[in-house]
This record gives sequence, structure tokens and C-alpha cells, in this order.
Amino acid sequence: MREFLIQKNEAGQRFDKYLKKLLWNAPDSFIYKMLRKKNIVLNDKKAGGSEKLQLYDTVKLYLAEETFLKFSASEEAACLPEIDLGELPFGVLYEDEEILVINKPAGMLSQKAKQEDVSANEYILSYLLAAGAVTAGELKTFRPSICNRLDRNTSGILIAGKTLAGLQKMAEELKSRDTQKYYRCIVEGTLTAPERIEGYLRKDWGANKVFISTQRESSEDKWIETEYMPIRAFTNATLLEVHLITGRTHQIRAHLASIGHPVAGDVKYGASKRSGIWRPLLHAFRIRLRNGTEIVAPLPEDFLKAAAEFEEE
Repeated sequence: MREFLIQKNEAGQRFDKYLKKLLWNAPDSFIYKMLRKKNIVLNDKKAGGSEKLQLYDTVKLYLAEETFLKFSASEEAACLPEIDLGELPFGVLYEDEEILVINKPAGMLSQKAKQEDVSANEYILSYLLAAGAVTAGELKTFRPSICNRLDRNTSGILIAGKTLAGLQKMAEELKSRDTQKYYRCIVEGTLTAPERIEGYLRKDWGANKVFISTQRESSEDKWIETEYMPIRAFTNATLLEVHLITGRTHQIRAHLASIGHPVAGDVKYGASKRSGIWRPLLHAFRIRLRNGTEIVAPLPEDFLKAAAEFEEE
């Protein structure tokens, strides 16, 4: 028999969803059969699976040990990348009991695209395990996870929820736009005044690209709003701070390209090829949380080097 005590990151969810995380490799039919036969009980009583778990509820599994090991996620932590707290693959910008904010390097996926990928999500889990913020046992039924996404070659601020409450809070703040997001980028051409640009965005899934129009032409078109402020003018380029008001796929890249100022290095959206620039020069620079906390991610070396080269032209 295995017994589990419901903790704060597990409370509030349906019992069957908890069991599907705990016994991740078991078919649903097996879980519901065990519930019907009282081989799985909640607070020593028969349960159907739709119950909402409460803090310190007890869950008992009257299963053979080999059955539990076969179906459980107990080996999940072993699949995570090893991490050295003295040499992290990202910078830690902010951390409290509920959230972690990192400075993601360009080239790192925010989350897996394929099963074999190692993304920021996996590195964050390894970091939290190494730091003692979570245990391998807790990962059976709750996984800390990122709350926002950045393109693989966009660097900068990535927010992760360490707890269920943190994930829920940040999801609500981002949805309501109470967390404000600002980016730095270098664009081709000269922009001299702050502007707010609006439009509609449609994704071409086959080309992994989006298109911008001034009028809605399809139910798939999503309204977008972007503000930018010139920070520094170069001879043939401009350093901008961009306020991402809505948050759509490739929004900044496509929106700026649509007004004739693609992000430097962003060949996909019309930027010219330039020696030494291997990715779009776009960086998630700072955020302001609902409570007023402001977090800044220093510009990476390749961005600073490119800016210096534009300065010399």
C-alpha cells in the first residue's frame, strides 16, 4: 500500500487528474476500475474521481508494488539534464516562493518541440531540484513550468511558476496584461518618434510565419497592439524599446517588418543578411509585475557587439 498526503501544489485539482499524474503510464480505464473496486481511496472512502482535493487529504493506493512502479512517474527526475548551481545555463534574475524569472540565452527552446529536446523547462526543473525547491517525489503530481514563451532565438526574460499558486497568479496577470513586458531590438532603418501600431495577425502554420493586415479578413485573425520608443539612432538602424501590449506569435518581428523596419538579422521577415548577426536582435528586456516589482535582463554579448558595429558605421 502507498499513502500520499495532499500538499499545497496538489490541492484544488480533481482527484482523477491527480491520479493520472501520479500513475502517468496507466490507462484511464485502469484508474477508474481501481476507484470502483476501492483499490484507490480518498480519506479512506470510495471516490469517483471528480472530487476536488483539499490540503492534507489522504490518498491510499492498494496496489501491488510492481504495479505501482510500472505505472508511476517515479523515474521522471532521472530524465532531466544535470545542472551545476555554480554554472547555470541561464541567469537567475528574480526568485521568491512562487515564481522564478530567468534570463534565457538565445538558442535555448522555451519548451520542447520534440520529445528528445531539452528546453528551458527541463533546465528550470533541474535547477529547482538541485536548489531543494522541489523534490523528485513532488514532480510526480506537480511540475513547475514556464508562464510565457520566447522564440528559440529570442533572448531574455522567461517567467516560471514554482508552485501551483505561482503558475495561476502569473497566468492571470499575463492574461489581464497586469504584467507589462518590454523588449529591446535593433531594427533596420530610422525611426525617430514613439508610436503605437495596431493590426491583425494571422499565422501560416505550414511556413511557421505570421502575416499582418490592417483589416480583419478571417476569424483566425487576432488583434494586436505594439508600442515602440526609439532609444538610439544609428546610421542605418535604430535601437528600440518595444512594449508588447498583446502577446501573439512573432508579433514584434512581424509588426515591425510590416511597417518597413524588420528586426536586424530577421531574414524570415525581410531583414538583409548581415555578417556576424546569426539571429534576430530581439531581447525580452524588462517586466513590471502587478505589485510594481520591475525585473531587468541585461543585454547579451551578441546584441551589444552588433550595436557597437552599427554605431561605428
